[in-house]
Amino acid sequence: MASVTVAAASMLLSGGYRSLRLTAAARALGISPSAIIKHYNNHVPSRCYRSSHNSNTILAVETNSSTIDAANLTATSSSESYQNYDRLLPCPSHKSPPRIEHLVVSEEGSVLEFICKALDLPPLYVSDLIQFGAVHYALVCPKPPPNATEEQIRTFKEVTDPSVLQKRTSIKGKTVREAQKTFRITSVDQFVEPGMYIRVHVHPKRFPRCYEIDWRSRIIAVAESYVVLDKPAGTSVGGTTDNIEESCATFATRALGFTTPLMTTHQIDNCTEGCVVLARTKEYCSVFHGKIREKKVKKLYLALAASPLPTGIITHYMRPYNMAPRLISEDFIKGWPLCQLEVMECRRVPWPTTFIQGKYCVEDCGWPSQDYAYECTINLLTGRTHQIRAQFAAYKAPLIGDSMYMPAAIAEMANPGLNPFGKYKKDFSCENEKETAVINWVAQHGKEPSVAIGLQACQISWDDGEHFYNAGLPWWRSETA
Repeated sequence: MASVTVAAASMLLSGGYRSLRLTAAARALGISPSAIIKHYNNHVPSRCYRSSHNSNTILAVETNSSTIDAANLTATSSSESYQNYDRLLPCPSHKSPPRIEHLVVSEEGSVLEFICKALDLPPLYVSDLIQFGAVHYALVCPKPPPNATEEQIRTFKEVTDPSVLQKRTSIKGKTVREAQKTFRITSVDQFVEPGMYIRVHVHPKRFPRCYEIDWRSRIIAVAESYVVLDKPAGTSVGGTTDNIEESCATFATRALGFTTPLMTTHQIDNCTEGCVVLARTKEYCSVFHGKIREKKVKKLYLALAASPLPTGIITHYMRPYNMAPRLISEDFIKGWPLCQLEVMECRRVPWPTTFIQGKYCVEDCGWPSQDYAYECTINLLTGRTHQIRAQFAAYKAPLIGDSMYMPAAIAEMANPGLNPFGKYKKDFSCENEKETAVINWVAQHGKEPSVAIGLQACQISWDDGEHFYNAGLPWWRSETA
């Protein structure tokens, strides 16, 4: 069978667009498509083709690029008319522009073959995207966004017409809403049928810092049911919607030589470093989630702020809008969840040197140069996304390197009242005027930091201190200890 696979691969990959029919041809030869791809990955130099979108299958597109030129393509030689395709791994040195494709399946077959045909992508690249967790599906196409074209809306209506859905046995017993729920595709051989929705993150978000870390040295503790990791800044705990390969859970699993993948029990921001608990079993994952719900888990943070804060409890209310930046209000607003933290200590420390900031890719966000920063020890009383970052910025003490919240803090200091939810908020004559002010306030915020900010989850404990762990020195102290 091995020789047949090699011969088949050579025949299938010998030229042109025949490689896009790799899966179907493999089945015709009685060979597993994954076997062909494995051979393809290991032995055959792949080729890439310019993307030519098939408007009959694409429902909607969110893209800044109509080609796969950002997939790290380089000419093999001046004598060849095709190009080399460098794999998603190792991580490329450049950053690709965002590109997300939304597709509706037009004919049954394997997901690999469908995506290759629809987006004119090499099978090897699509296989890598599936390995990364960058391909998702739903049995029934979800409703198009407001900016969808007439053709896209027409396609949606055609594939979701009740008379069409009644004929699909795969969705019997499910409501349309249940069938529109998306799931990650995990196999190149997964069967797809007409009417199914496929979302492809053609350029996944990358985490190059994963390859720079000595992961074994970041392990704080290994217990029977869990592992405690000192997470590096610039990494994702459990991955993102489009990348589960380059994550702390994946790299810690490999560093420890475990055969069963570690699982996330809680999150901290990509730009935050410090203590993270990873479960070794599904059972303990559920147990730890329960401890968090029952407030049996205590977390302390170190924050490096640009200005001093008073000790004591700081209270805000966060807008219930699941998108950054997170807006907070000093006054109670109905429906806005409570945000509370306790500043236990605030001490003056040297401002990080240029060398240290460069080493950890800490961004210069426009704060005036000064000699000292302020290291605060924080007891996090409620665990909201971006809570510490947003609350410190609201107190005109943004975290060093926080390119999202520091620009807004600077803008508010220069123009008091710019924040419609702040201390010096203005009175609005109508709701439209306030909405405009909110939009303008959001625009004052910057982008998410690429690597590190002045924030560390320095300590985690649970069960009244029975389990108690500390992180190492924060990055801003690592060169001066």
